[in-house]
Amino acid sequence: MNRINANKAPGMKALGVAVLAVTVLAALPVFAQEKKLVFRVAHQFSPNDKRYDVVPWMEQVTKATHGEVQFEVYPSEQLGKAKDMMSLVQSGVADFALFVPSYVSEKMPLTAVLELPGMSANACQGMNVYAKLAREGGFLAQREYGPQGVRVLIPISAAPYRLMSSKKSIETLKDIEGMKVRVLAGAMELTMQRLKAVGIKMPGPELHQALSRGTLDGVIFSYGAIVSPSYLLPARFVTTDSFGSAVLALITSEKRWKEIPDPVKKIMLEAAEVSSQRICKGIDKEEDDALEKLKRNGVTVVKWSDADKKEMEAKIASVTADWAAETDKRGKPGTEAVKAALAARDTR
Repeated sequence: MNRINANKAPGMKALGVAVLAVTVLAALPVFAQEKKLVFRVAHQFSPNDKRYDVVPWMEQVTKATHGEVQFEVYPSEQLGKAKDMMSLVQSGVADFALFVPSYVSEKMPLTAVLELPGMSANACQGMNVYAKLAREGGFLAQREYGPQGVRVLIPISAAPYRLMSSKKSIETLKDIEGMKVRVLAGAMELTMQRLKAVGIKMPGPELHQALSRGTLDGVIFSYGAIVSPSYLLPARFVTTDSFGSAVLALITSEKRWKEIPDPVKKIMLEAAEVSSQRICKGIDKEEDDALEKLKRNGVTVVKWSDADKKEMEAKIASVTADWAAETDKRGKPGTEAVKAALAARDTR
């Protein structure tokens, strides 16, 4: 566990009910608080993995509240497995958690719309689309997050996902056939089906072992994730072509959110806006650096022939429509989700 305490200013004097002046830019809202607020934050990532780092958000909140709001951080699945992060905030075990919706796709099937090929060109575009859909009033907030009793504070999009192989050459589309490839959920699974590969759902922390044992032949992941301290995957081949992307978010429960004083909520939301932009810009820069690192490590960067690219485009062209239709059949508004996501992507 790591304690985040960005400001060591003295605490409030006890004068019946304590009063704290909270500074946000030039504003000075005041709220009554009898003791310091300490929030528990859980996630699956290594403390050394800075791609999805929400510590600066915590530090900004602590500083703006003169140290009266603090955080205890539980990284590396200390409070629960990656797939359990939403349950942790729903049950109150954690106040905030970094949550990957695709790990519980049975509960969050509509968020998979953001994994579809071509939905975003980079992390910042993906984050902006996700923010429009998942924050208060958005399509996913109303149809998926609200019914689960959770709220998105910091939406995060990964960089475009590529195909990585640990042993087998993937220099042609034919090489992919029959491969056991880790996917996130329905959208990526459909893509792999079109390419005659076998999609296997698996949380990130299990990937290194699965590749080493041969349970998996490859994964669909970003360059940054492949080389990150959380995974350090044994890559031998990576593609330059994208296979969609993924999202995650810092969430809290609606129940816990209602308990937080309004001035603190305001500070948290303003800090969240800053963090969303900082994280996505960092991810996009990291992709270039990670690709260079992969090259230095002797990984073969595969650029498919024009013929293979054209064939791939043809095979996955129907993935979006098929995903929407299949989701509709399960009683979920997949077609509406696609329309909402495209509208969010194509409008400023």
